[in-house]
Amino acid sequence: MRVFISSVRKGLEEERDSLPGLITALGYTPVRFEDFSAQATPSREACLHALESSDVCLVLLGPNYGHVFPETGQSATHDEWVHAQKLGMPRLVYRKTGVMFEPEQHEFTRLVEAYATGLFRDSFRNTSELQVKVVQALRELSSKPSVLEFKRLTYSPVVSWIADANGENSSSISQGALLEVHILPLDRHGYSAREMELFTESLTNRVRGTRYISDDVALRVSKSRDHAVVNIESGRRPAWDKPQTWRIVEVRLYGTGQISVRATLPRDQMGSILDTEALPKQIAEMLRLAGALGIIQQEHVAVAVGVSPNSLISVDTFDPNRSRSRAQPLGFGRQLGMLRTEPDEAVSLAALGNGADEAADSLARVLFAQIAT
Repeated sequence: MRVFISSVRKGLEEERDSLPGLITALGYTPVRFEDFSAQATPSREACLHALESSDVCLVLLGPNYGHVFPETGQSATHDEWVHAQKLGMPRLVYRKTGVMFEPEQHEFTRLVEAYATGLFRDSFRNTSELQVKVVQALRELSSKPSVLEFKRLTYSPVVSWIADANGENSSSISQGALLEVHILPLDRHGYSAREMELFTESLTNRVRGTRYISDDVALRVSKSRDHAVVNIESGRRPAWDKPQTWRIVEVRLYGTGQISVRATLPRDQMGSILDTEALPKQIAEMLRLAGALGIIQQEHVAVAVGVSPNSLISVDTFDPNRSRSRAQPLGFGRQLGMLRTEPDEAVSLAALGNGADEAADSLARVLFAQIAT
């Protein structure tokens, strides 16, 4: 197991220097910027590449925020946190107590502690205490037999399908077929009006804080009797004859507790594309985004996915550099019913983090099996 150590060095020199030997003694491989960069300010690209090759991100939060990269407006640790979150990587976070945090570091710490999915948090007073806690956490992490845990549902949870509620059909979807991913927390009786109001006020910031949406993309929040929705603007309209990768179009929170993410599919001038390799990756990203909102805290959730009906949708390979000259639409021009999965299993919260890839593979297989029949 490769353990990436993420923190500012200033103010945490002793703690950082104590961890590589400890991690090595446990039989794991420590990864830190001191080992691959001779610069005072490490290369952002080198740090993120090293993080991608790791299995767990160990984050130390000390008094200082660190050098800010002009291209992101964030410190290296902040960048690494966002990247680990997008990768669905397990994160072990330790906050040093008894020190005064810079304003920027205080805000970053507040952001980190707002998210629960895929995250273990603790604090430490000194190096010895940190070492004991790191040993325990790494041993527990390595001993887990599987990332995801499944259990059979004894009832059928009610999924709010957006396409059904909107009465959408192929003629009403100008942006092509839309993929819906729904997460339903179990053992939850919904939110009160007060809680929904608080979530609605914070929803735009939560969506922006996931870093899955570019800062230059406009967000628009609205609410109805039973849900709040953040619409994500498309920005500059791409050329109609150029291949277009998928993008998030909205995030919804229902009073029942359900979180829904909707996105376009990859498409070109021949229509939307269901790609057997790309679809699981897209579903996994949408699951991680839902987890990164930091709203769902239950141990188990139910997940459902669906593709809204559209006559110009086909199973094919998406190539971002080349448009297809022909395609075989599903249904041969007939009005299609929605392709969807109905949850019959509960899955652990890891499905919204480091288990997203495994969960997405299973969901995508169910959808493609429906097409085959």
